[in-house]
Amino acid sequence: MLRRILIGIAIIGGIFLLFKYCDFKKKDDGDITYNTNLIQQQILNVGKLVVTEGHFSEVITYKNQQKYLLDMLSFEKKALVVINADVTVSYDLHKMKYEIDEKNKTITIVSIPKEEIKISPDIQFYDVEQSKLNPFTGDDYNKINKSVKANLAKKIEKSTLKTNAQNRLISELSKILILTNTMGWKLQYEGKVIESEKDFGQKIKL
Repeated sequence: MLRRILIGIAIIGGIFLLFKYCDFKKKDDGDITYNTNLIQQQILNVGKLVVTEGHFSEVITYKNQQKYLLDMLSFEKKALVVINADVTVSYDLHKMKYEIDEKNKTITIVSIPKEEIKISPDIQFYDVEQSKLNPFTGDDYNKINKSVKANLAKKIEKSTLKTNAQNRLISELSKILILTNTMGWKLQYEGKVIESEKDFGQKIKL
């Protein structure tokens, strides 16, 4: 009789431990799912268009000369060209690619989109001088526009606009880093575990 009671207690204890184990596994799986959903939501929040704006101005003199009769006769056209340009450097983080490894609690950023530079110049002409034999044409305006954009591109490279845009990008990406650190997950990019904004900066500015 005592033996049967002990066997019954052992069976009940085994069933209790089995349910306890299953409940623990279920809770653990639930935590992983919750954490994964939370991280995905944070990435969606970060996935937006990061835009940095700048303004550039310059003044150039455009000249063109047409010569005739063995260069004995020439007709010149010229104009003072004033340029005011709005420039934007943007990162479309909707295009960012990433992978989530639930088992190893790791987020891997596969690729970050390159910056997109948009130049919108407002070109005004002053002191225009031309002749009927050498008037301003659409070709002149195309040449001026091309030259203006090339000069502005050089100015942008020498300015802090791109650096400021990169800093804003890093600030947005660091929101993912803060969340993964808080939840005990790892964040990787280009084969390296990202532990700080500085790590992001070194990778992105290479």
